[in-house]
Amino acid sequence: MNDFLDALGLAFNSHDPQQLAALFAEDYRSVQPAHPGREFVGRPQVLENWTAVFDGVPDFAATLVGGAQDGDAVWSEWSWSGTHADGTGFAMSGVIVAVLRSGLIAEGRLFMEPVDQKETSIDEAVKELYQP
Repeated sequence: MNDFLDALGLAFNSHDPQQLAALFAEDYRSVQPAHPGREFVGRPQVLENWTAVFDGVPDFAATLVGGAQDGDAVWSEWSWSGTHADGTGFAMSGVIVAVLRSGLIAEGRLFMEPVDQKETSIDEAVKELYQP
C-alpha cells in the first residue's frame, strides 16, 4: 500500500507494544469521535493501551483493507481479529485517519468498532437506531 501503512501493519502484527509505540510522536493526540471520553495525549498511553491489547488478545491480527495518503494525512481501513485470553472471539473493524509529522503519527482519529455478532437486518437496525 505505502511504506507507512506497511510499517504500521507489521507493528500491529508484531505483538510488540514498544515497536508499535515507536511509530507515534511523544505528544501524539488521539480522538475517537464516537467515544469522546477515550481521548488522550502522549506516546506513554499508546504503549499502555497496546500492552493491554496484546495481553488481552495474544493472537491479535491486523489486516489492512485499504488506504490512501494525501500529504501528511493517511486514511486506512482495518480489520482486527483474534481470540481474547479467556477464549472468546475478538473482532473490530473500521477506519483510522492519521496525521504524520516527521514520519510519526502525531494525531489520530479512530473509527474502530467491535464487529456486531448478531444477525441484525437493515430494517431492524434502522428501527433500533432511528425509531426507538
